[in-house]
Amino acid sequence: MHMKLGQITTIIISSAEVAQEVLQTHDLLLSNRTVPQAVTVFNHDHFSLPFMPVCDLWRDLRKICKNHLFSSKTLDASHALRCKKLQELLCDIDRSNLIGEAVDVGKAVFKTSLNFLSNAFFSMDFVNSAGETDEYKGIIENLMVDPQGIRGVSAAYVEKLFHILDSYISKRLKLREGKDYVTNNDMLDNLLNISQENGQKMDNTKIKHLFLDLFVAGTDTTSYTIEKAMAELIHNPNAMSKLKEELQQIIGIGNPIDESDITRLPYLQAVVKETLRLHPSAPLLLPRKAKIDVKIKGYIIPQGAQILINEWAMGRNPNIWDNPTLFSPERFLGSEINFKGQHYQFIPFGSGRRICPGMPLAIRMLHTMLGSLINSFDWKLENGDRDIDQPLRAIPIRVNKV
Repeated sequence: MHMKLGQITTIIISSAEVAQEVLQTHDLLLSNRTVPQAVTVFNHDHFSLPFMPVCDLWRDLRKICKNHLFSSKTLDASHALRCKKLQELLCDIDRSNLIGEAVDVGKAVFKTSLNFLSNAFFSMDFVNSAGETDEYKGIIENLMVDPQGIRGVSAAYVEKLFHILDSYISKRLKLREGKDYVTNNDMLDNLLNISQENGQKMDNTKIKHLFLDLFVAGTDTTSYTIEKAMAELIHNPNAMSKLKEELQQIIGIGNPIDESDITRLPYLQAVVKETLRLHPSAPLLLPRKAKIDVKIKGYIIPQGAQILINEWAMGRNPNIWDNPTLFSPERFLGSEINFKGQHYQFIPFGSGRRICPGMPLAIRMLHTMLGSLINSFDWKLENGDRDIDQPLRAIPIRVNKV
């Protein structure tokens, strides 16, 4: 589809075959970004991994993410912290269970996601109370959401977060000056180590801009996906029953899910995939921009045009999926289709050079939180609300361990 959004020529891709041409065949020529006005506050577009053009700094940041921040070794080292945060989530839910109180699932998971990341980054919690959760959720939700180009709105929220990040970085630098300092081996220490070795590759400014990107990309998206998965399961008792049965057989009823369990839980993996198919957290992915005129399937994408990949439409395309609007995790059982960017009908994390670098952590978080919430509690909708598009409020009922 070709259209004009203001002065910008925009091409919307809703075909898996054409998406492959964009993301694989012509990836290099279509890897730059159209930058929203909101992203330009505090010159964030000059430092933002998702939005800066492919350049030396972009390559350095990608390598740092791949080799240092989201490598299997790094994520395994912070495994105990994520287990602790998951247990705290389950304890919070249990308190609601004891008084028969409904849980705002999205808000509860957002708090845990934010603290997952803040512990990985700084070895400390960002939020402790419901009030703090609401404040940070408001900041994250408003960042980068600026369709009318009101830069001042985004600037206010970015300034708040930068103030917090600056204070954390300054405190850590002072601690590192002490002779008895023991490294936390968290992401901040890793980045400061890189900065000491090569100030051109990493410095305090780049660190806080990178953390801004990671917080925005990794919190609201995770809580949205888990909230939608929970809603779909509650509205589809057969799928809920199958998932509970698998968890009971493999994990044991009432037990939390460990990251090492994920590969043994094919139905849980299928539920996550099916949720991402129906409810991608980035329905149009992030916009790409043509460096030069590019010919695809006989059509010319003009230089400077914006390209949007309509992941939402591809996920509901009847030519790709049987009964596409039906929530059916079974469609992924025994299927080789995954979300790692090689199957272009299903690319919730993107593909090619611009694939989401935090995907390895996101996959661990999604499966362990969702599986643990389902295996530890039964869930009943508050007031019998059947609208899946509304925020999910549900009453948890603790499942006793056997």
